[in-house]
Amino acid sequence: MENGTPETKETQNNAPEPEDLEAIKAQLEEEKEAKAAVEAALAEKDARIAELQAEGEALRAERSNLQASLSEATQGSEAAAAELEQVKEANSQAVSKYLDAVRATNPTIPQDIITGDTIEEIDASLAKAQTIAESVKASLEAQAKETRVPAGAPPRGEISLEGLSPREKIAAGIQQKGGTS
Repeated sequence: MENGTPETKETQNNAPEPEDLEAIKAQLEEEKEAKAAVEAALAEKDARIAELQAEGEALRAERSNLQASLSEATQGSEAAAAELEQVKEANSQAVSKYLDAVRATNPTIPQDIITGDTIEEIDASLAKAQTIAESVKASLEAQAKETRVPAGAPPRGEISLEGLSPREKIAAGIQQKGGTS
């Protein structure tokens, strides 16, 4: 066997014998089938390459869309951050005004006791301050009841005549009896 072909027996006119022809035909059929399989594989490979290229293009387009969306989202995020900052500033001003209003409506409570950075903190501080103020008021009222002074002038007692001159003593005696001095 040379060059991948079977040896053939030659007849008188240099023609191969029929069995050699059958072997050559079989080999030719095998090679045709192999060629068809290779061509089918190549066609499948080409189809797969085309499919992957299409997927690549679709992914590039999607990436481009995502980048555009990300750019828009970043701009939207910056706008939202600016708006959030404005809302925070407005909230801070509102809380400050609320604190001033609470202090103004509660003049009996020292202003430095009512504090807070949020409305809830201010309300809690006010409630605590009111509790303390009521406790102090009740304590002061209890002390006032203990040292109660009767209304009106105190009852008159004897005037001490000690240290008075005789003339002052006489004037005081006349005054007690209802006379004039």
